[in-house]
Amino acid sequence: MNNLIDLARLPPPAVIEELDFETIFQGKLGRFRTLYPQFSAVLETDPVIKLLELATYDELTLRARINDAVQAVLLPFARGSDLEQLAALLGVSRLLLDAGNPAAQSPVPATYEDDERLRLRAQMALEGETVAGSRDSYVFHALSADAHVADVAVDSPVPGTVRVTVLSVDGDGSPSAGLLSTVAAYLSAEERRPLSDTVQVRAASLRPFAVRATLYRRPGPDGDPAEAAARAALATYLADCRRIGRDVPRSGLYAALHVPGIVRVDLSEPALDLVMAGNEVALCTELAIQVVNSDER
Repeated sequence: MNNLIDLARLPPPAVIEELDFETIFQGKLGRFRTLYPQFSAVLETDPVIKLLELATYDELTLRARINDAVQAVLLPFARGSDLEQLAALLGVSRLLLDAGNPAAQSPVPATYEDDERLRLRAQMALEGETVAGSRDSYVFHALSADAHVADVAVDSPVPGTVRVTVLSVDGDGSPSAGLLSTVAAYLSAEERRPLSDTVQVRAASLRPFAVRATLYRRPGPDGDPAEAAARAALATYLADCRRIGRDVPRSGLYAALHVPGIVRVDLSEPALDLVMAGNEVALCTELAIQVVNSDER
């Protein structure tokens, strides 16, 4: 997936306005004074001021709605059904993850792939049209084979052989035999696989590790929010690291834990950076975070 544009690094769209109530209000007030030079009220309670504030609020709301409408048709920002409409233009639809049970006494709704996964597949859709069997083409088709595929890595150990490594969204990430068979069958279809390619599908190798750390926080009433923020940041970072071949450097763990309110972090495990092979996924199986008050101010 190295050829993909990082949507987060794109510059902000110029069409989306920065909204500021005071700027709009002063513009309206200036125009009113041009039309009515005799106006000299300085009190905020003046009826004219209140009417101008009301008009400013209405315009601000309208501009915000326009901003939202623009974002709804841009791939990096679209969500929900707006994203589905954009993806449909590229021939991509949201995949079913779990059919649920709408007929049950307590109906269970269906579950579908989330927005970020659909956005990625929409971004990769054109790669799926190639007949050359590119790396990104295989990644796109593997992700499209089943919504239970969390991540995919593709390599070629020998010419003519394409090896696809699969991580599952379920459990610890180990794909079932059924999921591997589904992906293999989908990738081996004649309309997706070049005749010269032999496709091999395998499960990602899970590499367990533990995180043990002591956090030193400033004493006082703000301690609990700092601890909660550190735990949340670590959970987000570890989730981001659950990708095939994604390393887990100690510096990343330090950065995640060192949130405002935490003055020092002692990380005892892992003792070294975790460097993943091309088929490995880092799996945190033990999390031990101790929080103590610091003498530092």
